[in-house]
Amino acid sequence: MANNIFRTKSVEQLMAETNKGGNSLKRVLGPMDLIALGIGAIIGTGIFVLTGVVAANYSGPALIVSFIVSGLACAFAALCYAEFAAMVPVAGSAYTYGYAALGEFWAWIIGWDLILEYMVAVAAVAIGWSGYACNLLKAAGINLPVALTAAPGVAPGAIVNLPAILIIALITSLLIIGIRQSSWVNNVIVVIKIAVVLLFIALGVSHINPANWTPFMPFGWNGVMTGAAVVFFAYIGFDAVSTAAEEVKNPQRDLPIGIVVSLLVCTVLYIVVSAILTGMVPYTQFKEVSAPVAFALAQVGVQWGSAAVAVGAICGITSVLLVMALGQTRVLFAMSRDGLLPRIFGQVSSKFGTPVKSTLLTGVISAILAGFTPIGVVAELTNIGTLAAFVVVSASVIYLRKTKPELNRPFKCPGAPFTPILAIIFCLYLIFSLPLITQIRFLVWLAIGLVVYFAYGRKNSVLAKQDSLVA
Repeated sequence: MANNIFRTKSVEQLMAETNKGGNSLKRVLGPMDLIALGIGAIIGTGIFVLTGVVAANYSGPALIVSFIVSGLACAFAALCYAEFAAMVPVAGSAYTYGYAALGEFWAWIIGWDLILEYMVAVAAVAIGWSGYACNLLKAAGINLPVALTAAPGVAPGAIVNLPAILIIALITSLLIIGIRQSSWVNNVIVVIKIAVVLLFIALGVSHINPANWTPFMPFGWNGVMTGAAVVFFAYIGFDAVSTAAEEVKNPQRDLPIGIVVSLLVCTVLYIVVSAILTGMVPYTQFKEVSAPVAFALAQVGVQWGSAAVAVGAICGITSVLLVMALGQTRVLFAMSRDGLLPRIFGQVSSKFGTPVKSTLLTGVISAILAGFTPIGVVAELTNIGTLAAFVVVSASVIYLRKTKPELNRPFKCPGAPFTPILAIIFCLYLIFSLPLITQIRFLVWLAIGLVVYFAYGRKNSVLAKQDSLVA
């Protein structure tokens, strides 16, 4: 029926669409590329910025527990993602999985959600990159005018955040040129920032004062859980690995490896860094600090290490920008190819083998947001959007296991249905731990999405047109 908003796409349909002439992406990525993509997206703003904020305001030295709780929520969700990514190696991530399991309406909801998640994340991270870059230039004696380094209203005389716009323009150009080149740049950046994180661990471990870990949980268990909901931002990114599914040489084998290994590596690094960080400096000193890792090294007298960490932070944030922008373009590409958004954004360039138009659209909107908007608390929408996506993917695993047990699953989520259920419980708990205003903003965005779907997407979707031909 043409009006059946819960129509689904079979796995066979989804796979067939990836091979249509003119809409095929190049399969060039291997397992190490995917692991680097995951690490590139995960390690960035979370570890270099949020650690101090959460320690000072929510968790105290129990920051390590907050990271463990968020890591568990992500681990359960990651196993669900891995099952879908191996079974349906198609661009679009949770959007595509929702289409296969729950139907077009839920696919639209989660796709609209992902557009918000990635677009806001790219803009917010670009603003963070601009701040670090301006600080480094200032340390080198180069002072950029306020008018060109902040959005209107952020500081007196501010007009535009030009560095944020320029870095998004650079990332957009790189993504247009090709996934292979983008992946190579990301791999180099990941090596640099992993080296910087390991350098901090090596330098900081000898400056730990166990007295700084007391009291361990100054804000109680509620503080730890609120901290977990906030540091969840530090884990966002492993899901972006699945958005590149159509560009992987052996997706059934390599996607689960990329998702699970990148999350595992980052979780271990986060736990170690948070333990050392709160052991080096009393958590109360991070109250007004925007670069806690560099600050901690400076406080114990390791100035050169502090400078090295600042450089590593810029590298880390750059790779986050790259992978988040990649994720946004691939979700937009998948939704447009399905007809839920204008088809022009679902086209692949014959010259570059990339979705140039969707990449340009993503770059332009993100640059406008980053250059002229003080993002502020809106960045929390990234967290709630991601958590909602995790809930849908986990529910889809349970549903498909029941309704289509015969499907080929190269990787099976262990412990199903209990693992997906735990993922849903953890993610919902974290959603309700976020501020009420964030939940309201998220509902407003979804309401706008419903208007767009019923006004355009429902009648223009590929499945709707197929149904009308049959009728």
